[in-house]
Amino acid sequence: MARRIGLIAAWFLVALALAAAPLHAVEPDELLSDPALEKRARALSAELRCLVCQNQSIDDSNAPLAKDLRLLVRERLKQGDSDSDVRSYVVARYGEFVLLRPPLGASTILLWLTPLLLLGATAVLVGWRLRTRGDQAAAAAPLAPEEHARLREILERSADARQPPRA
Repeated sequence: MARRIGLIAAWFLVALALAAAPLHAVEPDELLSDPALEKRARALSAELRCLVCQNQSIDDSNAPLAKDLRLLVRERLKQGDSDSDVRSYVVARYGEFVLLRPPLGASTILLWLTPLLLLGATAVLVGWRLRTRGDQAAAAAPLAPEEHARLREILERSADARQPPRA
């Protein structure tokens, strides 16, 4: 029974991994005959954002605009453009938003620094919270003499209970 559950779990994990694997939307009629150009086209397509889907590359998107962009990239490569020329052409036409990893610049500095700012703010908040919690514990009132006596009595009973019986 345990073996069957393990087998089912293994198949489930394989199916989950296959479902999570990126599916490329490149259609056979888009492929270039030159393998080196096709490899460059796929690398460029993986860097460009689908303007319809927004969180997918044009290589992964089935949107008609993504197909148009894939064809545009391949056409520019066939014309002899370098990778940076193709990237610059697409950015000039659609803006920096089309890049999945925009370069660090004046217009994107907040985009790049936001995770660091959030991490720093969280660290400050956690530090402040721990410090105030420690201050509250230190500010607790000391025990009264009766409370000391009662605590000593409980501790002595506890120590006696832990000692093994004498033979």
